[in-house]
Amino acid sequence: MSIARMLTGDRPTGRLHLGHYVGSIANRVRLHQRYESFFIIADLHMLTTRNRREDIDQVSGNAREMVTDILAAGVDPARATFYLQSAIPEVGDLNTLLQNLVTVPRLERVPSLKDMARDAGKEEMPYGLLGYPVLQAADIMCVKGEVVPVGRDNAAHVEVTRETSPAASTTCTGRSSRCPN
Repeated sequence: MSIARMLTGDRPTGRLHLGHYVGSIANRVRLHQRYESFFIIADLHMLTTRNRREDIDQVSGNAREMVTDILAAGVDPARATFYLQSAIPEVGDLNTLLQNLVTVPRLERVPSLKDMARDAGKEEMPYGLLGYPVLQAADIMCVKGEVVPVGRDNAAHVEVTRETSPAASTTCTGRSSRCPN
């Protein structure tokens, strides 16, 4: 019997804090013991709301601190794979294919995207932010994630993955050996 795969992670937007621990990291520490675990440092997702030069310049340091903090919270590095989203070109390749399977009206119905745009001070919805759930679907499919612990704000994003995955399976054949699985 094979063990299920979990994908979880964060955008490297700054230092983690107690709210991150209580809200998600403590749960990830528990879950990573039960699943083959992939921790994504979602730097491409970060660009959807934080794309100033200063934000981009801080990705490397924020990513290092994030991994260090998650390990310090109790994630066993022998039981987890950490990876930087942009370092896996196949994530972007799959994202490009999936973009052609999801309609704009479907994405416009994702309630959290408008909140994300507002919180980022965006007056209009940027293309990249509108495609956030599609990129998240590529992340999940690339590692063949079966368990994806997310907050309420991302539940609709995972639903886009459920809708897209069957279409992608019939459209895309094979899988890349470079995805972190």
